[in-house]
Amino acid sequence: MSANPVPARPRRHDIDALRVLAFAVLILYHAGMFYVADWGWHIKSTYLADWLKWPMILVNQWRMSLLFLISGVAVNFLLRRSGPGAFAWSRTRRLLVPLLFGMAVVVPPQAYLQALSNGSFDGDYAQFLLRYVTFQPWPAGAFDGSHVGVTWNHLWYLPYLLAYSLLLAALLPLLRGRGGQALRDRFRGLRGWRLWLLPALPLAVASWLLIGRFPTTHDLIADWHSHAIYFAMFLYGYWIGADTGLWEELKRRRWWLLGAAIPSFVAILWLLFTTGPESSTPMHALFALVQRLNAWTWILAVLAWGHHLLNRPFRWLPYASQAVYPWYVLHQTITVVAGYWLAKLALGPVVEPALVVLVTVAGCLVIYEFAIRRVRALRPLFGVPPAGRTPPPDVARGACASAS
Repeated sequence: MSANPVPARPRRHDIDALRVLAFAVLILYHAGMFYVADWGWHIKSTYLADWLKWPMILVNQWRMSLLFLISGVAVNFLLRRSGPGAFAWSRTRRLLVPLLFGMAVVVPPQAYLQALSNGSFDGDYAQFLLRYVTFQPWPAGAFDGSHVGVTWNHLWYLPYLLAYSLLLAALLPLLRGRGGQALRDRFRGLRGWRLWLLPALPLAVASWLLIGRFPTTHDLIADWHSHAIYFAMFLYGYWIGADTGLWEELKRRRWWLLGAAIPSFVAILWLLFTTGPESSTPMHALFALVQRLNAWTWILAVLAWGHHLLNRPFRWLPYASQAVYPWYVLHQTITVVAGYWLAKLALGPVVEPALVVLVTVAGCLVIYEFAIRRVRALRPLFGVPPAGRTPPPDVARGACASAS
C-alpha cells in the first residue's frame, strides 16, 4: 500500500498581514519625520510637533527589527522549496533590480529637494539628475549620501536584506549541521520568561559594545551595530519559522507580553530622558539591556497578537501582499515631494499633514494599480512577479518580506 501524501502546510496569513501592517507603520513613520520636532530629516515642515516624539520613539525601538525578523521567517519558507544557490540567485534578482532602479529613478527627487532646500544646489531637476547619474562631487551635506555621490535613502533595507540572505545561504551547511540544529532547537524550545529574556541578552551585549563605536549610518559598510542587531533578528526569524510549539507559546502569553511591553517602554523613556545612552559605563550597559529587552518584548507581543487575530484569509490580503513591495519603494519619494510643495501653501498644522499622508497613499495606489501592475516591463523593477504567475504559498510569503 502506498504511503499517504504529506498534507500541505497551512498558509500563515498572520505573517503576510504583519508584513503589510509593518510597512503601513513605516509609511506613517516617514510622514511623521516631516513633522517631528528636533529630529533631522531630508526636509522638514514649518509645523513641527513635540508630541510626535512619543509615538515615534515607541515604534522606532522595534519597527525595523520586526521587519528583519519577518523577513527571516519568510526565508525559512523559501528555503524549503529551493537550494542555497537557487535561493541566492532569486534573492539577488528580487532585491538588487528594484534597488538599482530605485537609486536611479525613484530616490533622486528626494535628494534634489533636500539639496534645493539647504541651498547646496540651485539648478533644475534635469541638471541635478545629470550630475547625480554621472557621480560628480557635491558640496558637503548636500543630501544624505552626497559624500558618495548617489544615495539609496529609505531603500537601505534592500541591500541589508540581500547581504543577510546571501550570508545565511553561505552558512546553511553550519546551520543545518548538528550544532546549528541543536542551537535552533534550543531557541525554539524557549518558554515563559526564558523566551522573553534570553534572546534579548546577546542583543544587549552587542549594543553595549558597538553602539558608541559604530553609530547608525545605513551605508552597509561601517554599520556594525545595526548589522549585529538586524542580522540577529533575521536569524531569529529563520529559526522561528513555522514552529508550532513556539507560536502557540506566544499566543498563550499574549496578554502577559502586552502587559510587559508597556512598563518596558516606560523604563526606556525614563533612562532616555534621565541618563541617556552615552552615560557612564554601568548605566550604558543598563540602557542597552533595557532598550533591547523593550524592543524584543514589543516584537513578541506583536507576533503573539498577530498570530491570534490575523491568521485568517482576509479578502484584502492577497492584493496587499503583492502591492506592499512597490508601495515601499515609492512611498518616501511621494511623501517628500508632497511635503515640499504643500509646505509652500501654508495650510496649517492639521490640513498639511493630512494631505501629505493622503497624497502618499493615493500616489502609491494609483502608480501601482494603473502602471506597475498593468505594465509588464515595470513589474520586475518593483519586485512584482510576472502577470499570471502565482507563486507557491511559501514563496508568496517571502515576496515582500524582502523589501523599509
